[in-house]
Amino acid sequence: MRVAFLSLSLLAAPWIHAAGRCEDLLKLALPQVSITKAESTAAGATVATGPGGPGAIAPLPAGCLVQGMIAKRTGVDGKTYGIGFELRLPGNWQGRFLFQGGGGTDGVIQPAVGAVAGTTALARGFAVVSTDAGHQGRDASFGHDQQARLDYAYNALGAVTAVAKQMIAAFYGRPAEHSYFLGCSNGGRQGMMLSQRYPLEFDGIVAGDPGFRLSYAAIAEAWDSMAFAAIAPKDDQGRPILSQAFSNADLTLLATAVLKECDDKDGLKDGLIDNPEACHFDPASLTCSGAKSDSCLSRPQVDTLKRVFDGAVDSKGNRLYSGWPYDGGLGAPGWRAWKLGSSRTGTPNAINATLGFGAIRDYFVTPYDPKLDPLRFDFDRDPARIAPTAVYNDATSTQLSTFSGHGGKLLLYHGMSDPVFSPNDTVGYYRALAADNGGTDATRAWARLFLVPGMNHCGGGPALDQFDALTAMVDWVEKNEAPDHLNATGASFPGRSRPLCPYPQQARYLGTGSTEVSASFACR
Repeated sequence: MRVAFLSLSLLAAPWIHAAGRCEDLLKLALPQVSITKAESTAAGATVATGPGGPGAIAPLPAGCLVQGMIAKRTGVDGKTYGIGFELRLPGNWQGRFLFQGGGGTDGVIQPAVGAVAGTTALARGFAVVSTDAGHQGRDASFGHDQQARLDYAYNALGAVTAVAKQMIAAFYGRPAEHSYFLGCSNGGRQGMMLSQRYPLEFDGIVAGDPGFRLSYAAIAEAWDSMAFAAIAPKDDQGRPILSQAFSNADLTLLATAVLKECDDKDGLKDGLIDNPEACHFDPASLTCSGAKSDSCLSRPQVDTLKRVFDGAVDSKGNRLYSGWPYDGGLGAPGWRAWKLGSSRTGTPNAINATLGFGAIRDYFVTPYDPKLDPLRFDFDRDPARIAPTAVYNDATSTQLSTFSGHGGKLLLYHGMSDPVFSPNDTVGYYRALAADNGGTDATRAWARLFLVPGMNHCGGGPALDQFDALTAMVDWVEKNEAPDHLNATGASFPGRSRPLCPYPQQARYLGTGSTEVSASFACR
């Protein structure tokens, strides 16, 4: 019989404390858990952090590395499946547990270090776990197997949480005092899913650029790609060269025009749009009056921008996914990488058209359809094929009374130039969360949203994209100090620091002091 979620009551089992003897964890008997590695690690080694984090080389403290698999089986497609995990147990443990979120379609186990703000949670004394979410391999073919779909959607999160907590208690002789989650992108969705499906397991959840409506964001990927393909030049086989729908000069022109129109709406012209709700940019202002040049956009390009930024709809105008804000990071490489790519042939390399299209065919539609061409997606008929997956995959519930009732805290953040998951969608979720939980003031007591001007997906762009949300969460949970702002810096603005403010507040210059330091600003 498959154990979907191991009972945390097993923490009371009479296991022998390993007392720092890492190898003794190989003897730990857990239902349907195979421990393949348990070895001590010396301080000084380094590891490259994975997607969803700053992407640095992280030094490792002395401790214990555990790897294993939960519920290994053979799927209906003949492939081997199981929920792989990695758990790192530091010698300087501070009584805290962190679940590190994944990214994309998962399928690989990233080093369990918890990358954050130039360091790692592991180095700070957190026990950290990561998972491949129940399948091996980056492609979405796991979607052919029902259980693998469920594992990716949510089940692996519960199973790994239970196993990690039990191993922590066995190794240290006591359970973790506080449990946290940190993730971005699909990792952000995972964090929101934990607050909704496993509301008692975590004290604090940080969910960045969350793909919480992942199924419908996939529809938006098809919508955007079709719009860009319609105006892209063709190769000698008649295939659209997606990347050339807009040149780098075109995107720079667009971003510059958006900043010119909206930068000072917050009272300060500084390269950041801190008042996005006052930004009503119209790309028609860039329409060429004559021949196309780098100083203007063609009429088809303008129409395409309006179509993309207005968001996906069916033929009757019913909304399928939210629209997108105009922001200063639209000309950054991170925006192009997702929407357009750089391929000079009819074989696109935009992430929307590679990772995204494969996921639509193999995972999002029910039943899976390898012959589906997302560039011929039918926005009247095909969304109904995605709806069944959305039921168990998308983290849209606002019923979080148990999570908030036991003291759980939720911190959301989102880049305003995110090209894959619209920040408008996250704002819509937060508004609904507040409406369903006593209003904004009541919800702010346990859930806050921070918007990051200029930031692309989980980082990058002309933005202040470096901030320590984990420390803010620990202080919120353990000291009851709610984050009234996050202090942010970034390579795009050397020497500058600014407060990121909890929505709906925005950063405002106080009128005195340097505009390059946070102390000169307040959240209003």
